[in-house]
Amino acid sequence: MSRIPYYEVDNAAGKHAEFLEKLKPHLNIYRMLANSENGMKGFVRMGNALLHRCELDPALRELAILRVGRLSRAAYEVFQHERIAREVGVTDDKIAALRDATIEAPAFSDNEKAVLRFTDDVVRNIKASDKTLKAVEAFLTPGALVELTLTVGYYMMVCRFLETLGVDGEEGQAEWLKTAKL
Repeated sequence: MSRIPYYEVDNAAGKHAEFLEKLKPHLNIYRMLANSENGMKGFVRMGNALLHRCELDPALRELAILRVGRLSRAAYEVFQHERIAREVGVTDDKIAALRDATIEAPAFSDNEKAVLRFTDDVVRNIKASDKTLKAVEAFLTPGALVELTLTVGYYMMVCRFLETLGVDGEEGQAEWLKTAKL
């Protein structure tokens, strides 16, 4: 249950209304973000850049996002990104391994395990260790490594936003949660 009211999207005017119109369907995260017009714009632009304009492999990106969501116990985020992960080619066995919190599962390639270890390190320790950094440096360009780090940090923020403000799940999430192991 949300801890503060959702913004009444139908009451928006001017540029705020135009921006919100581009975000249809009006997911609960957007309805909550809309309480801050400028905050929402920056949040959405950064998210779109990470999702649509980066060199980081989308499957690696989604594995990192799902891991952040699991570590943050943010059901909303994991629910949304399991679908996106499938769309970019992440297999069900990898999603299942993440549900079981098994980042060392045989389903993952060595590079995927390195990304998951890096993600764990950043989420849990703020800073990746030299070992986990070197492991991803071995196969990511500097640009992709920056994007991976930004993705982990951005989705930590997303999860904290969702959980702190109690953003309600979307259609189908309650049923999904019964098997999600969060």
